[in-house]
Amino acid sequence: MKGLSSRAIIGIFYEKLAAIVGASWVGGVSMDFFDSDMETEEYKWLGMSPAMREWIGGRQAKGLRENGISIKNKKWESTLEILVDDLRRDKTGQIRVRIADQARRANSHWASLLSTQILNGESNLCYDGQYFFDTDHEEGDSGTQDNDLTVDISALPVNQHGSVAAPSPEEMELVILQGVQQILSFKDDQGEPMNEDATAFDVLVPVPYLQAAIAATRNPVLTSGKTSTIVSSDFNITAKVNPRLTWTDKLAIFRTDGDTKAFIRQEEQGVSVSAIAEGSEMEFKEDKHYYGLKALRNVGYGFWQKACQLQLI
Repeated sequence: MKGLSSRAIIGIFYEKLAAIVGASWVGGVSMDFFDSDMETEEYKWLGMSPAMREWIGGRQAKGLRENGISIKNKKWESTLEILVDDLRRDKTGQIRVRIADQARRANSHWASLLSTQILNGESNLCYDGQYFFDTDHEEGDSGTQDNDLTVDISALPVNQHGSVAAPSPEEMELVILQGVQQILSFKDDQGEPMNEDATAFDVLVPVPYLQAAIAATRNPVLTSGKTSTIVSSDFNITAKVNPRLTWTDKLAIFRTDGDTKAFIRQEEQGVSVSAIAEGSEMEFKEDKHYYGLKALRNVGYGFWQKACQLQLI
């Protein structure tokens, strides 16, 4: 048999897995994945450390507030079938294309998992017992806080109007700045600013919002001739399209700097490749080979204070 051997095919899988970069926004909205060695991991968010105070009378120790979530690892697979006749006929180029495509899909898995979390953010609970995107988060001395906003875009001048389905760059700028402002206002359980040192934000938009979001965050002068507040600000605000978002009237903004982020990625076993190939019973009976990918991982909600969903009306 000529063509690629199973060893060569497995080597190409690993080569492509290392070379193909997944969605660029994944690392910005989620913490670097935690290595897991258990079926379920417990994440305890213990409140924030005490702020500095004047030393009067002695130390005043403050305990930590126990909140947390559990994330259960799930098993994932992807299996590619290659016919022995294709190997015999040396369809090497075609096989390499299929291998690269399977590796690309494996590297997009984090984006798929996180997009599901984003889309379900108004109905799934996070560590404080509230929905991740909710209007009444509260813990300790934080007061009631809202990261699920509605923004009325009709208040802008007529020459800056688009629509909810196709907002103008000016309307998009209004929405984005509202979200950034809201994230900067969030307080921790001790009433201290949670994001006062924030400098970088990602704006995740569905495909129909891409043009307006790019214009609002990159163009020094907007369509109406208005100077862009975002471009002239000290913040690094980047628009990124996520085709997995099915919204028609929403977007989400995430703080992307800092040690803690909106989502947790955990991994018990990274993507591995195995094969049923030369000399196997399958090859004898069915004249085919299987090449399978496997991973043990999952995602969950981290700090809601690092995110804000905005609905346009």
